[in-house]
Amino acid sequence: MATNKVAIITGGGTGIGRAAALHLQADGWDVVVAGRRKEELDKTVAMAKAGGGKMLAVAADVTKQDQVKALFAKTKDAFGRLDFLFNNAGMGLPAGPMEDIPLEKWQGVVDLNLTACFMCAQEAIRMYKAQSPQGGRIVNNGSISAHTPRPMSVAYTATKHAITGLTKCIALDGRPFNIACGQIDIGNADTNMGGRMKAGVPQPRGDIMPEPVFDVEHCGSAIRYMASLPLDTNVFEMTIKATNMPYEGRG
Repeated sequence: MATNKVAIITGGGTGIGRAAALHLQADGWDVVVAGRRKEELDKTVAMAKAGGGKMLAVAADVTKQDQVKALFAKTKDAFGRLDFLFNNAGMGLPAGPMEDIPLEKWQGVVDLNLTACFMCAQEAIRMYKAQSPQGGRIVNNGSISAHTPRPMSVAYTATKHAITGLTKCIALDGRPFNIACGQIDIGNADTNMGGRMKAGVPQPRGDIMPEPVFDVEHCGSAIRYMASLPLDTNVFEMTIKATNMPYEGRG
């Protein structure tokens, strides 16, 4: 069932990254899962389906340029090429007034949510330009917060808005080299990060309200679809969300 296609998934040890990695692997892709916690990456690899592609766990802090370069070098050594990068690793801060956020906390979110995606994209683009056949695809995890904020979420929201700019620039600059780039914006997937919505989260009107969530497996199937397209076709923006989460209109 091998496709001879190779993917890198950052944040591949849990949640959306794990679901994406397993959907691609089951579809025959060789998948490299990257993240800071090797034990979680190994759990993802252990869930691989028989008859699918190969999986490789690479412990990497993608905020560190040397570790990003090592991740892509290990991928090339193992599989010879790269076809798909899912820039998925990210983080937020506890809700609070923006004037109270320590600069180092702000910088930590910027480093992971934005700069790490830029560095991973750089390495992917270098591989895509150099390999034969030339080209490949990048999908960035934008989040609903790439469009509209939750209360007291300035670091997360600002970086996710910036991801939209990064996506557009990669898509534009990648055209001559058969490089496609798109963005997936996910609202309330039932993960460790998104699942807290079930217990209730602050709303703009000032109250706390539980919000619906949806099965993270649907994120995996969405990524599998985006990755499966030929490079002359691109899902530029996809929004997948719990149907009844407050997003459209005024809530």
